[in-house]
Amino acid sequence: MKVKIINQSGHPLPEYETIGSAGVDIRANITETITLKPLERAIVKTGLFLEIPVGYEAQIRPRSGLAAKKGITVLNSPGTIDADYRGELGVILVNLSNEAYVIEDGDRIAQMVIAKHERANWIEVEVLTETSRGRGGFGSTGLN
Repeated sequence: MKVKIINQSGHPLPEYETIGSAGVDIRANITETITLKPLERAIVKTGLFLEIPVGYEAQIRPRSGLAAKKGITVLNSPGTIDADYRGELGVILVNLSNEAYVIEDGDRIAQMVIAKHERANWIEVEVLTETSRGRGGFGSTGLN
């Protein structure tokens, strides 16, 4: 599957680090550093523009190390980039730590996964098929 990309960042194209990698790291493309104070959020531009084939999406996810070590995560995780969006890719980051975090140009701020998806044909009905879980809600399948 091919995805067209315009790279206006001055950084290398995103690439898979290993043969088993599902995602590619996305880098900040900024002219001034961004300091995220605790509980502060910002849209960080990347300089990347995508043309994703219909039937696919780009999912923007946190980098696990950044989240675990620094408390920095993607606020609307996973963020979805639709096939018909052509604007610059921006990443909504939030600082969930107790310390300020500085983002520099070129920092790896998120990861992106290209995923196939389906479109549903909605069928309106009066009754749904019964299941053992029923309407149990959150945690109704057990704690373990």
